[in-house]
Amino acid sequence: MDGAGTPTVAPVLILLGPPGAGKGTQARMLEETHGLIQLSTGDLLRAAVAAGTEAGKQAKAVMEAGDLVSDDIVIAILRDRLAEPDCAKGVILDGFPRTTVQAEALDALLAGTGQRINAAISLEVEDAAMVERISGRFTCGACGEGYHDSFKPTAKAGTCDNCGSTDMKRRADDNAATVTQRLEAYHAQTAPLIDYYQTKGALCAVPAMGAIDDIAAELNAVVSQATA
Repeated sequence: MDGAGTPTVAPVLILLGPPGAGKGTQARMLEETHGLIQLSTGDLLRAAVAAGTEAGKQAKAVMEAGDLVSDDIVIAILRDRLAEPDCAKGVILDGFPRTTVQAEALDALLAGTGQRINAAISLEVEDAAMVERISGRFTCGACGEGYHDSFKPTAKAGTCDNCGSTDMKRRADDNAATVTQRLEAYHAQTAPLIDYYQTKGALCAVPAMGAIDDIAAELNAVVSQATA
């Protein structure tokens, strides 16, 4: 992975990984440790719409019509966000790009500001374990405490350890069949991206099946090297 030398512009990192791989958790930890800003497509769109930017107005019109926001609009919103002062120390992109077309558009955007992708970090997980991890999740409807059938069951079946409520909830899409479909879609979309960034020498795979702190330690090492 290239990235040696002292950067003269804000570093840009991409966090890749399927649903349930822990991208959000790890991105927040990297924000705190390295002063980076996490940028997710959903958050960017909502913020741009709320702020009433030109690109935000375009996105709002498209979403209200029930259509998908185009890559051009997303890139325009991302361009505006990257220019804001808090991104000066660098950003972590979560959920974008999803296709090689988006990756190429992102490269063109960054080239205009003298930036590049310092590292595309792929959180490597086992599909079978992801199905178990996600489909076993449930929460207390009263206090929001999270549980898992295998990894964190309640002490008394059906009763929250924290508040004693028996109102347990599961997300409708947290089932084995849906999770399997989401993983298949992720692999179909992301496999070309893995090759794309591998070819550019920017890809770094990080095993993500262990303890959160162990994964964070390896990610910290990767980010430190990529932004050095």
